[in-house]
Formats: sequence, C-alpha cells, structure tokens
Amino acid sequence: MQAFPRVLFDEAHSESWTIRREVAETISPAHPDDNSYARAAAALRHLGHTVTARTEGELSAEALQDQDVLVIAHPSGERWERTTGSGSPVLSAAELDAVEAFVAEGGGLVVLAEEEQDKYGNNLAELLARFGVGIEHTTARDPAHAHRDVATWVLAERATTDGLLAGVRTACFYRAGVLVPGADATVLFATSPAAAPAAAPLAVALRHGRGRVVVFADSDLFGDDSIDDYDHRRLWGNVVTWAARVPAATASGDRDDTKAALFAGLAAAVEELRPLQVKDGSVPEHKERGKELVAAVAARVGELAPYFPHDAAYLQAVQDDLARWSEQDLGVPDFLDSLELFHPDTQRVDGLEHLVVFPMYTQNGNADRNLEAVWLRTIWPGWLARLEANGYDNPMFVPVAFEAFTAGYDTHSAVLFPETVAVRRTPERFTWGAIFADREAARFRRVSRAATETLRLDLPPDAARLLDSQQLAQDTYVMWDLIHDRTHSHGDLPFDPFMIKQRMPYWLYSLEELRCDLTAFGEAVRLEEQGVPHARYVQHAILFDRLFRFPITGERVRNYDGLGGQLLFAYLHRNDIVRWTDNRLTIDWERVAGGVADLRGEVEKLYRDSIDRSKLAHWLAAYELVSAYVEPHPASTWAKGVEALPEEQKAKVDAVLPDEFPLSMFYEALRRKLTDVVESTKGIRG
Repeated sequence: MQAFPRVLFDEAHSESWTIRREVAETISPAHPDDNSYARAAAALRHLGHTVTARTEGELSAEALQDQDVLVIAHPSGERWERTTGSGSPVLSAAELDAVEAFVAEGGGLVVLAEEEQDKYGNNLAELLARFGVGIEHTTARDPAHAHRDVATWVLAERATTDGLLAGVRTACFYRAGVLVPGADATVLFATSPAAAPAAAPLAVALRHGRGRVVVFADSDLFGDDSIDDYDHRRLWGNVVTWAARVPAATASGDRDDTKAALFAGLAAAVEELRPLQVKDGSVPEHKERGKELVAAVAARVGELAPYFPHDAAYLQAVQDDLARWSEQDLGVPDFLDSLELFHPDTQRVDGLEHLVVFPMYTQNGNADRNLEAVWLRTIWPGWLARLEANGYDNPMFVPVAFEAFTAGYDTHSAVLFPETVAVRRTPERFTWGAIFADREAARFRRVSRAATETLRLDLPPDAARLLDSQQLAQDTYVMWDLIHDRTHSHGDLPFDPFMIKQRMPYWLYSLEELRCDLTAFGEAVRLEEQGVPHARYVQHAILFDRLFRFPITGERVRNYDGLGGQLLFAYLHRNDIVRWTDNRLTIDWERVAGGVADLRGEVEKLYRDSIDRSKLAHWLAAYELVSAYVEPHPASTWAKGVEALPEEQKAKVDAVLPDEFPLSMFYEALRRKLTDVVESTKGIRG
C-alpha cells in the first residue's frame, strides 16, 4: 500500500515552473532558478513522496486516479512568462470538472497563482471559484515589512495557529496578488495592517468534499532560489502533506478461503480445550474429552501444514508434541522440541506467513499457559531490510501482523516471545522475538487520536497523517521497534538491561525503557536528515505514545512504562516545550527534538556515572533523577532518603510503594476521559 503521497505536477498547460531542472535550463539558460521547482520536488522526495510531472495531455479522471496531490504552478501565456511551452494555459471545461471531482473524492490540490493575475491568460480564477476562492488582480506592497527592503517582497503575517503551520514562523511573498477566501477557508498568511492592500490573505487552505485545497497568491516562494528562504521549505512540506489523500486501508492480500476455514476449525478446537486447562497448562479433569480435542488440534495442524512448507519440520514437531502430551495424560505440557525448530528470525521475508501453535501465556494478556493458535504474517519490506543491514543490526527482531488468533490474543498482548512457551527446561538461548506491529499501530492511532482531540492539540500535517494511515503507522512502529530493541544491549550499561525479572525498584526498568526510546528518537532525527522518510514519523510515534498512551494504560502498580511517559511529559513541561493552558495542550514542535536530546543526556549521564557506584547508590541516584521531575508519593519511604530505608536489600525493594510516583492531576483527568478508549483497544487489529 502507498504510505506516502503521490504528487503530480501539471506541466502540460504552459506552466511557468517545472520540476525538471534540465527543462528549466532550456527555458532560462541564464537563470534557470527562475523557472525551476526541482528543489521543491526534491524536498518532497526527501519526505518520502513520489513526485512526477505530467507533460502532455488533458487532466482527466484517468490521469488523476492514481495521484494524491495535483500541483498547478502558474500557467501563463508566453507573452508574459517563459514557460514549459506545452499546451494552453486554459483548462478546458472537462478538465475543470475532472479536477473538482478529484478533490471532492479525496484528492489534494495546490495552486500557485501570481501578481496581476488576470494578465497571464489562464483560467485559474475559474478553477478556484469552484472552491470558493477568488484572486484579485493586484500587487501587494508593504515597505515596512519587506524582504531586502523591496516593497513588493512582502514578509507576511501568520494568520492562524493551525497545526498546518507547525514549524513555520515567517514566509516571504515575492510580487504577490491577494486572495478572497470563502467562508470555510483558513487564512494561513496575510499582509500586515500597514500593507496595501492591508490585512489581505496571501495563502488559504480549505476542505472540499473529502479533499483539500491550498492556494498561494505567489508562485516564487518555492522556486529554486527561494525555497530555502525563511521557513519556505517547511511550509512547502506541510501544505503538500496536509493536502494529500490518505489511502483507505486494504487487506494485505487475497485470503485463501480453504486455509481460513481450516484455521477456524483449529481455533474452535483450541477454544473448547481452553476451559479444561488450568494455570500451568495441564488438564486435570475431563481428560478423555481433552485428548479428543488435542487430537483434533493435531489433525488441523496437519491439514494446514502444506500451506506453510517453510515450517514443515516445526509443524511436524508440533504434532509430535501434541501426541506426547496426550500420551502423558495431559499433564504440564512440554513443547521444547517444536519451539527449538521454530525460527522466524531466519525467515524474514515480507509477507511470509507462519502458523504458530504453543501452550503459552501472553504478555499483557492471558497469564495462564493455555494452548494458543496464531496465524501471522511477517513484515520485512526492503527499506527495513536495508536499514537493519546498515547500522541497525538486530537479528532477533521479527515484526509481524495478525491474520487470525485464539483468545489469548483477544487481549492487549502484542508480542510473541519464546520465553512464554511451556517447556521442560529453558533453552540455552532465545534467538527471536516477534512484535505485532499492526496491533501496536492501531492501538497507538486510536488512543493518540482521542488524546489529541481531548487536549485540542493542533497537529502538524505529518503527525495527522500518521494518525490517519494504518499502513504508515505500522511501518513506523516496525522502524521504532527495530532501533529500540537493539539499544538494550548498546551504550553504557551499569546493569543488566533486561533486569525486569530481578528484584530491583521498578523505576530502573522505567529508565531503561525510556533510554531506549530516547535513543530511538535521536537516531530518527539523524536518519531524517539522511532522507529516511519514516524517521520523522518515528519521532511523532515515540512522543505521542510516551506522552498519551503509556501513562494512562494498565494498572498503576509498578507501571514502569507509565512512569517513563510521566517523566518525559514533566521534563518537556518543565522546559516549556509542552504547555497546558486554557484546557488546551500546545507543543513547541521546533524544540521537541532538543528537549528529548537533553533528557536523554541526563539519563545517559546517570548510566555512565553509575558504573562507578554501588548498587544502592545507583538506585538512589536514579530515584533522584525521576523525582526531580515527577513528584513522589507523599508517603514514600524512598523520598525520605537513605536513612529511612531498611538495611536488608529485599526489604528496600519491598519499601517501594505500588504507585511510588502517582499520576499528576493532568494525567488523572486524561485517564478518566480516555479509559474507555484504552480499553477498546483490547484485541484490536490493524
């Protein structure tokens, strides 16, 4: 599925701008920047967009059907401008109808007009009238707010706090006309009260049907010699991303009805067996019926095995383990033999499916070792494989998506780990861990959408697209998890990063998980600069999940992920990067990366310094870091200092309150409003 927008530049109507640099050099050999949008196209490609030019033919429904955004950049008669010289600057009635229909059905339209608009011989006014926007034939002047003191190079005033202008403070309009917006349009920039004409719109955005339209009264501000002035590059990326269609979710492929029916039969036998099992997976009563059901499960696995030839040895071992379990009178199950033959880590092929049958518990789901059946699909696109092969090696990481599952996964669980399987002994080493990126993405989108609406947070266009697109969110999660997981074994580590099974205060694990996410955020900033398009979205996903979902999800008893989110919020709030004012959350988007980097620096200094500390000194130092930003419980023993702690180490851990760092009033209010939303993500699929 196309996660990033497809952008079509019309160059078949005598446009004054081209995204083809070689054409611009032909049009204007002395100064091709005057006709080139090549850098604007490159900026979009850097964001992951596909950008093409249509150089001939009409703008028909067929020409537009596979596009997400159409850009029309200043068509003109050759009397006034050097142009692509292709076609008439006038769109036919059929083309006007096609463009309007394209937008109404969900497409985006970006139109770049000009000063003294009427003289160029195009009919942009007729096109824009269909969307309620007018263009005045004039040239704006503002000597008091001018770029390089040129009165017609107007420094515009921001006219909205809308997230569409996130990261955009200043824009210059070079010899611009002015616009007449419709009642439903949002004015993005306008001339100052001292300009002529005064306080006149220079750029507007609006919705039309299911689509969106952005209009500028000047076409120079994104040309090759202007796109790096002020905040033009960010503005350009914002408006095109905002206008772009978000593709509707589609199925991953054609499902085999016979295979689906066989899995349904397998699932039915597993579900009937479930109530006969106790916590350790054994069947103490109704053994005859239990053995019949185990035999039915084995038969269904055998029938399904030909559909998964790459797992033939494993699925045969599953049948053998089922038979042995039955022969041993359905005592505590032991599936070590089949577990040791299941290696999805060696089969990371995009779209490759597996049938998984184990007695196991599911993290954040079912605590009992019930028999479970899962039909899953591997997610391993080429761009991810290249990332993993070039600096982000993580051979144990297996991102997957659900095709179907039994009741143990009709929960909040989104992982499949070999550690959860019932076995007679623990294997010498585990070689893989699978994460259901489709569930993580769907859960993130639902909770973050509800949180941003509740908090009235204006979203940048790329963040809004992330919440709108399951495909984009799923890919984003895969990249985030890849970097996060490998970080556990990298850096200055004064302790076992997987110390969750040890008796240690839970804020240490909270800091470790947060460290990995802060590192992933920092790596995403670096990868964004290198042109990895998903990297920008990873930053939004980490920020939103940490700030919104983690603190209000799950019980408050030693909720280490929740505490990490509380710490990140408190740190950013303390530094005025996030603000809660007038019951509305605002984020200074340009300062987020710096704030995250600063907190990461504090956590990494704690780790580095603690290599030379005793265990207790490290525990206390970590407590001091957290409590510097998140208020401890008023009844806390730990907050009173080392003198108040019991002498014995186990007693020190027992002295930690179940909710050592309670939720702030902000989060208590947010949790009350979103409890039902969080609960609704149980069993969710992408």
